[in-house]
Amino acid sequence: MDTLYFDGSCPLCAKEVRLLRRLADRGLALRDIHHLPEAHQPDRATLLRTLHLQTERGHWVTGLNATVGAWQHTRFGWLFRPLLWPGVVSVASRLYRRWADRRFDRRYCSNGTCQLPPTQAD
Repeated sequence: MDTLYFDGSCPLCAKEVRLLRRLADRGLALRDIHHLPEAHQPDRATLLRTLHLQTERGHWVTGLNATVGAWQHTRFGWLFRPLLWPGVVSVASRLYRRWADRRFDRRYCSNGTCQLPPTQAD
Protein backbone atom coordinates (compact mmCIF):
# COMPACT_ATOMS: atom_id res chain seq x y z
CA MET A 1 0.00 0.00 0.00
CA ASP A 2 1.26 3.50 -0.84
CA THR A 3 1.16 6.05 1.99
CA LEU A 4 0.73 9.78 1.46
CA TYR A 5 1.96 12.02 4.28
CA PHE A 6 0.12 15.35 4.46
CA ASP A 7 -0.12 18.47 6.62
CA GLY A 8 -3.54 18.15 8.28
CA SER A 9 -3.39 21.73 9.57
CA CYS A 10 -3.08 23.18 6.04
CA PRO A 11 -6.56 24.07 4.69
CA LEU A 12 -5.62 23.47 1.04
CA CYS A 13 -3.88 20.18 1.87
CA ALA A 14 -6.81 19.01 3.99
CA LYS A 15 -9.25 19.82 1.17
CA GLU A 16 -7.26 17.74 -1.32
CA VAL A 17 -6.99 14.86 1.17
CA ARG A 18 -10.76 14.89 1.76
CA LEU A 19 -11.20 14.52 -2.00
CA LEU A 20 -8.60 11.75 -2.16
CA ARG A 21 -10.34 9.92 0.72
CA ARG A 22 -13.53 9.87 -1.34
CA LEU A 23 -11.97 8.94 -4.67
CA ALA A 24 -8.91 6.78 -3.93
CA ASP A 25 -8.80 3.03 -4.08
CA ARG A 26 -7.74 0.91 -1.12
CA GLY A 27 -4.11 1.02 -2.23
CA LEU A 28 -3.55 4.50 -0.74
CA ALA A 29 -3.21 5.25 2.97
CA LEU A 30 -3.35 8.88 4.16
CA ARG A 31 -1.34 9.92 7.23
CA ASP A 32 -1.51 13.31 8.92
CA ILE A 33 2.06 14.35 9.77
CA HIS A 34 0.89 15.93 13.03
CA HIS A 35 -0.17 12.51 14.34
CA LEU A 36 3.11 10.67 13.72
CA PRO A 37 5.44 9.47 16.48
CA GLU A 38 8.37 11.80 17.15
CA ALA A 39 10.89 9.16 16.01
CA HIS A 40 9.37 8.88 12.52
CA GLN A 41 11.76 9.08 9.56
CA PRO A 42 11.86 11.32 7.65
CA ASP A 43 11.36 13.85 10.42
CA ARG A 44 8.29 16.10 10.65
CA ALA A 45 10.02 19.23 9.34
CA THR A 46 11.09 17.38 6.19
CA LEU A 47 7.61 15.89 5.72
CA LEU A 48 5.94 19.27 6.27
CA ARG A 49 8.14 21.12 3.79
CA THR A 50 6.92 19.10 0.78
CA LEU A 51 4.46 16.31 0.07
CA HIS A 52 5.86 12.79 0.57
CA LEU A 53 4.58 9.46 -0.71
CA GLN A 54 6.09 6.18 0.41
CA THR A 55 5.41 3.42 -2.09
CA GLU A 56 4.43 -0.07 -1.02
CA ARG A 57 8.00 -1.14 -1.88
CA GLY A 58 9.38 1.43 0.59
CA HIS A 59 10.62 4.02 -1.92
CA TRP A 60 10.05 7.70 -1.15
CA VAL A 61 8.81 10.16 -3.78
CA THR A 62 8.32 13.83 -3.03
CA GLY A 63 6.74 17.00 -4.33
CA LEU A 64 5.07 16.85 -7.72
CA ASN A 65 5.88 13.13 -8.07
CA ALA A 66 4.10 12.43 -4.77
CA THR A 67 1.02 14.36 -5.92
CA VAL A 68 0.89 12.53 -9.24
CA GLY A 69 1.52 9.21 -7.47
CA ALA A 70 -1.33 9.74 -5.00
CA TRP A 71 -3.78 10.69 -7.75
CA GLN A 72 -2.89 7.50 -9.65
CA HIS A 73 -5.03 5.75 -7.02
CA THR A 74 -8.12 7.48 -8.42
CA ARG A 75 -9.93 7.31 -11.73
CA PHE A 76 -8.59 10.84 -12.42
CA GLY A 77 -4.92 9.84 -12.33
CA TRP A 78 -4.60 10.22 -16.08
CA LEU A 79 -5.25 13.97 -15.70
CA PHE A 80 -2.08 14.34 -13.60
CA ARG A 81 0.32 12.23 -15.70
CA PRO A 82 1.09 15.01 -18.23
CA LEU A 83 2.74 16.94 -15.37
CA LEU A 84 5.57 14.39 -15.58
CA TRP A 85 6.08 14.62 -19.34
CA PRO A 86 9.49 15.83 -20.55
CA GLY A 87 9.42 19.57 -20.99
CA VAL A 88 6.50 19.93 -18.58
CA VAL A 89 8.00 18.26 -15.52
CA SER A 90 10.84 20.76 -15.05
CA VAL A 91 8.50 23.76 -15.07
CA ALA A 92 5.78 22.03 -13.01
CA SER A 93 8.33 20.81 -10.42
CA ARG A 94 9.87 24.26 -10.10
CA LEU A 95 6.42 25.81 -9.57
CA TYR A 96 5.51 23.13 -7.02
CA ARG A 97 8.76 23.65 -5.07
CA ARG A 98 8.23 27.41 -5.02
CA TRP A 99 4.66 26.98 -3.78
CA ALA A 100 5.68 24.38 -1.16
CA ASP A 101 8.49 26.57 0.21
CA ARG A 102 6.20 29.60 0.47
CA ARG A 103 3.46 27.52 2.15
CA PHE A 104 5.92 26.13 4.71
CA ASP A 105 7.46 29.53 5.46
CA ARG A 106 4.06 31.20 5.88
CA ARG A 107 2.70 28.48 8.14
CA TYR A 108 5.71 27.70 10.32
CA CYS A 109 8.24 30.53 10.09
CA SER A 110 8.31 34.15 11.26
CA ASN A 111 11.11 36.62 11.94
CA GLY A 112 13.64 34.20 10.42
CA THR A 113 12.78 31.40 12.86
CA CYS A 114 10.79 28.27 12.05
CA GLN A 115 8.90 26.38 14.71
CA LEU A 116 6.68 23.34 14.33
CA PRO A 117 3.58 22.84 16.45
CA PRO A 118 3.72 19.99 18.98
CA THR A 119 2.69 16.50 17.87
CA GLN A 120 -0.99 15.80 18.48
CA ALA A 121 -2.12 12.67 20.31
CA ASP A 122 -4.50 10.34 18.47
